[in-house]
Amino acid sequence: MPALPPAIGLGFKPAHFQDILAAPGAVGFYEVHAENYMGAGGAPHAMLARLRAEHALSIHGVGLSIGGAGALDRDHLHRLRQLVKRYQPESFSEHLAWSSHGSVWLNDLLPLPYTDETLATVCAHVDCVQEALGMRMLLENPATYVTFDSATWAETDFLAAVVRRTGCGLLLDINNVFVSATNHRFDPRAWLAAIPLHAVGEIHLAGHDTQHLPSGPLLIDSHARPVADPVWALYAEILCQTGPLPTLIEWDNDVPAFAVLLSEGARAQAVLSAAEQGHSNAA
Repeated sequence: MPALPPAIGLGFKPAHFQDILAAPGAVGFYEVHAENYMGAGGAPHAMLARLRAEHALSIHGVGLSIGGAGALDRDHLHRLRQLVKRYQPESFSEHLAWSSHGSVWLNDLLPLPYTDETLATVCAHVDCVQEALGMRMLLENPATYVTFDSATWAETDFLAAVVRRTGCGLLLDINNVFVSATNHRFDPRAWLAAIPLHAVGEIHLAGHDTQHLPSGPLLIDSHARPVADPVWALYAEILCQTGPLPTLIEWDNDVPAFAVLLSEGARAQAVLSAAEQGHSNAA
């Protein structure tokens, strides 16, 4: 199965469907949330089929509960397999998080304690997903607001171990790195230096909100505003090391006009083009 092009992508919003049709080739790919397309038909599938016919596609899951203590939901995984079979996306990704307990759906992406037990669970679930889908999946690093005293692994080592044991790739969300680094007071550049960059198959860029507490700033991964300047700086630094990578502008709440998303995409494209030129000169 081919990979996403090393280009800029946008999250598909049905409200922008006519704008997309009027601007073919405006971006390199579109990304959709898997759970929005698990019905059999209707307008969502009619639009997605048209979108897929003309663009590369990334399917991004939010409901597999990769880090959940129990087994993966077989019905959910079956629906996901049918969706992937139907649209043959260039990429599938999910979050390093848990979102369900037994039959209870919590409608959130919750953090994990990085322990040997968690590592075994996550690896088993990633193996199960990759076998079911017949493709390599990408695992996204989370934005976190708490840490666990029981953790015995650094997050970067944990991600590297999952990649090594399962052969999956990484979806590097740079805003999530910056949010977590600010909330937990660590250096985002040290974090980025410690992950296996060779495994990164896609990058996410998003905006965040800031709350000011007596202890310092608390950042919330809101996906509701433009990408912040420090995140743009980290993005440029990473591409200097990796070369161009598929890059998604995530804007899922308070969604603006399509032209605003294209403007954010154009800023990312400038960084991507500079990285491509730099690697060409180095070669």
